[in-house]
Amino acid sequence: MSYTIGFQSKNQKSILATEAATANQAVAIIAALRQSADEIKFIRSPQEGEMGIEMLLLLAKEEAEEMPQRA
Repeated sequence: MSYTIGFQSKNQKSILATEAATANQAVAIIAALRQSADEIKFIRSPQEGEMGIEMLLLLAKEEAEEMPQRA
């Protein structure tokens, strides 16, 4: 499932967006954006629509449980 993360840099007025292929990648992008003081404006996926960070974390957890474990 793909995710679009909209964010606004503290130095810009426009909202930028970036794509992530998985929930885990989206969580990593959000963590990096938060460290750089960017403000998260939205998180969206075609399947889930608009969501909050808590929902994204839940989806990332479910995604990790579904992935096969490597030996």
